[in-house]
Amino acid sequence: MDTKTFKRSLHQSEQYHRKGFGHEAAVSALLDSEYKSNLIQEIRDNGYTLVRGNVTIRLAEAFGFCWGVERAIALAYETRQQFPKERIWITNEIIHNPSVNKNLRDMAVEFIPVDERGQKDFSIVEGSDVVILPAFGASVQEMQLLTQKGCTIMDTTCPWVSKVWNSVEKHKKSDYTSIIHGKYQHEETIATSSFAGTYLIVLNLEEAEYVCRYILESEESEERRSQRKAEFLAKFKNAHSDDFDPETDLVRVGVANQTTMLKGETEQIGKLFERTMMRKYGPTTLNDHFMSFNTICDATQERQDAMFQLVDEPLDLMVVIGGYNSSNTTHLQEISIEKNIPSYHIDSADRIGPGNCVEHKPLNQSLTLTENWLPKGPLVVGITSGASTPDRVVSDVVKKIFALKSAAVA
Repeated sequence: MDTKTFKRSLHQSEQYHRKGFGHEAAVSALLDSEYKSNLIQEIRDNGYTLVRGNVTIRLAEAFGFCWGVERAIALAYETRQQFPKERIWITNEIIHNPSVNKNLRDMAVEFIPVDERGQKDFSIVEGSDVVILPAFGASVQEMQLLTQKGCTIMDTTCPWVSKVWNSVEKHKKSDYTSIIHGKYQHEETIATSSFAGTYLIVLNLEEAEYVCRYILESEESEERRSQRKAEFLAKFKNAHSDDFDPETDLVRVGVANQTTMLKGETEQIGKLFERTMMRKYGPTTLNDHFMSFNTICDATQERQDAMFQLVDEPLDLMVVIGGYNSSNTTHLQEISIEKNIPSYHIDSADRIGPGNCVEHKPLNQSLTLTENWLPKGPLVVGITSGASTPDRVVSDVVKKIFALKSAAVA
């Protein structure tokens, strides 16, 4: 499929929009009232530190809403103002934050339902409807379907995500396989892979090392080659393009990523594939076998860098705030865990209490209730939040912590 031509045609359509409708001032005021916080601004102005009683709050110096998220929410709000009576759908969560998505539902923005197989049911969408594409983007197939139906489309895809799409299209044009560092079931990676030609999705450095060993190893026995290939395809089930053949599709590779992955790991994976192709084919022909572009989101990088800086300070515990299905929030939690700091991932202040307990999500585990999570005596609490978390939510968490400590015996 010529995805570049399709995108060009879509962008020229009168039914397609990726800018506002002139309601910026009204929407900005509304967003400020719903999502911003005077308390958080006070903490920023005070060097990202606030002390009350025996509690010190240390905020990461980059946290919360990024520009792409703010843009997506603003465009969604503008869409409702521009089309006050039309049915409006969104193909997925606008961002991974429960309060923001609830606000959209309260504005009668409906979410495309998902059937028992996990497939979206677009049959309920009519040509007269308006459909919002979320910040993570949507697949080429979804955009084609909506275009064929004649829907009005508001595209809030983050420009950083679009940048990754451009990279995998360049891979495809030059007959390179796209190695995508991401989660194969994540909507952003689903969208990215739809713009790729041949692709393979690796979750982490461990999976990338497995692929590179496969590239470097050679088997003389046809039976062993066949067995090794079957093992490879089983390991990456659901994480590669149709008819992917590791014997032929790993000769020329390009690296891209889901924008919310750990910056350091993406860089390691890129360097690993570069070294592997150099070992396999020699330095003089490297450019014939390896292609890489910098597709790490600036906002993701800034939040991770700020988190690394924060966890180097003396902290008694860390609170990471964001949706449980938020990839960038989960990676912030990983940074805290690597430093052996007690870490609590919550999606809202409602997870705190009653009493000195918290319902949180340990890394790669189900929700857990922990009692007496705030120890007695002086306490230094580090706080950060994912790129989809409003300041108001962070403020509510800070207030709950202060209230719990003031009510407890010092």
